[in-house]
Amino acid sequence: MGTRIPEETIERIQKSNDILEIVGEYVQLKKQGRNYFGLCPFHDEKSPSFSVSAEKQIYRCFGCGKGGNVISFLMEIEGFSFIETIKNLADRTNIELPQLPSSPQNDHATKEKEIMKEGHELLARLYHHCLTNTEYGQKAKEYLYNRGFTDEMIDHFQIGFAPESWDFATSFLQKRNFTLQTMEEAGILAKREFDRKFYDRFRSRIMFPIWDTQGKNIAFGGRIMGDGEPKYLNSPETRIFHKSKTLYGYHMARPDMRKDDKAILFEGYVDVIAAWKAGITNAVATLGTSLTQDQAKLLSRNVNTVVICYDSDQAGINAAFRATEHIEKMDCNVRIAQMPPGLDPDDYIQNYGGERFKQDVLGASLTVMAFKMQFMRRGKNLQDEGERMRYIEEILHEIAKLPKAVERDHYLRQLAEEFNLSLDALKQQQYQAFVNQKRNKDNVGRNRENNPKKFIGQSTRLLPAFHNAERILLAHMLKDVSIAEKVEELLGGAFNIDEYSAIAAYLYAYYAEGHTPDISLFLERVDDQRLKQVVTELAMLTINEDISDQELYDYVHQIQKYPKLLKIQEKEKDKNRAEREQDMVEAARIAMEIVNLKKALKSQ
Repeated sequence: MGTRIPEETIERIQKSNDILEIVGEYVQLKKQGRNYFGLCPFHDEKSPSFSVSAEKQIYRCFGCGKGGNVISFLMEIEGFSFIETIKNLADRTNIELPQLPSSPQNDHATKEKEIMKEGHELLARLYHHCLTNTEYGQKAKEYLYNRGFTDEMIDHFQIGFAPESWDFATSFLQKRNFTLQTMEEAGILAKREFDRKFYDRFRSRIMFPIWDTQGKNIAFGGRIMGDGEPKYLNSPETRIFHKSKTLYGYHMARPDMRKDDKAILFEGYVDVIAAWKAGITNAVATLGTSLTQDQAKLLSRNVNTVVICYDSDQAGINAAFRATEHIEKMDCNVRIAQMPPGLDPDDYIQNYGGERFKQDVLGASLTVMAFKMQFMRRGKNLQDEGERMRYIEEILHEIAKLPKAVERDHYLRQLAEEFNLSLDALKQQQYQAFVNQKRNKDNVGRNRENNPKKFIGQSTRLLPAFHNAERILLAHMLKDVSIAEKVEELLGGAFNIDEYSAIAAYLYAYYAEGHTPDISLFLERVDDQRLKQVVTELAMLTINEDISDQELYDYVHQIQKYPKLLKIQEKEKDKNRAEREQDMVEAARIAMEIVNLKKALKSQ
């Protein structure tokens, strides 16, 4: 696929995109020594094992073994094809690509996705124009003004209006040569059952564009004016839109989320827009569904604290309760902002203003445990002894889950004071709850998602001398052409480990073409994904800056010695076999061969 774009163009694109900047959009990185570390975006973990080298422009996870350069990172995390990745990186740095010829299957699928996004983008502009500049949208604009929306809000979020028509969007797209079948698959149009004709999915609705993490329009949310059902209508799941993986406003909020190290999580896009008006620019929203683990992961890549601000009704409280579990799994701090009864965040901001919302709602947010204590006492008559005891047992069960002793002590004392109970008795019962939870967890099974299987190349045992020698030599060869040339002369491809022999062959060819050491560029020459991971592992090894000729010869000697040691071991087995069969002449002959092999080994 990459052969259609000149190699020098790919190299220029690669060198123009700093891997720290790209990875930093998805992972919170902190410098430790020469490299940067964070939680791996490819598997669940609680201790950072994901490393990025700014110097070498590569990444590697020491937990799951994933590794590569900026191109492979984007391909892995976004599911992009090679061409999509190169286009994405080229767009970031304003590098023009040559016109690429069309090709079957993968390129066709990529092209269709681009067409789907293009259709959404054009339609978003049309809907926005209808709202702001035509009679079609006059009533919708008045409705928005009455709800507190301003022209600035409407423009910033590209809010639009879909007229009451069955073919407004259909005709618009058809005139611009969009395939209507593709637009239906994109969720923009629908198809009638009885005559199979296409029609507009969104009609007489205020339209809210929905974007992916890169800010590309991939779906719509439509709010009906007046009565009618459903009140909000989102695009269906498509090849470019996955509701469970998308957060409304994410690409706009991400810079301020990262700056504040905090995200505000709402239930709907209108709440995000109202919050933006109030000066809250680090807010995102789910799209009419409960928060998913994928969405929680998206948040955890950017912030350490998430404030959940859902509606005050029972459904909103239940959703907040579930959301805390997903976010806490990602090792984030969670707080819950409580709305007064009967108000959602948008209503509150309209009625009381943004400053009061920031101070009295967000500023008064509760810890998860405090929220649970309020949540669990709902519907209980705590004057009744039986219900009071049930409530205390439920709270003790939750306190037992808290990881910090100070937190546990704080809430146990609070419980003891409120119900005039013995602190020692509560501590004893809480400890029993902890023991029961641990026993139940152990019974479920020891294999957890956040304890990933070790990468094949990973090992805590000491490596044999030849294996260690091959790793260190290759690590130096990746950094220095002259060392690679010496090793090629002394050893060629005679590495004992197949993967290392293949990497050496790639490296000899890479340097023979006149390239200088560049791990990131070299990785693009390695076709095999498994070998790419091994290369990144070797490149991340901590080695001395220089290697003397004597050290180099010693490593080569260790590598060359290993096959001879294997041969001696085989001869030892043959000798033992001959002795068991009482063939003493053959045993003596083999013993002499072993003596000669050992002499030859020592004389090297």
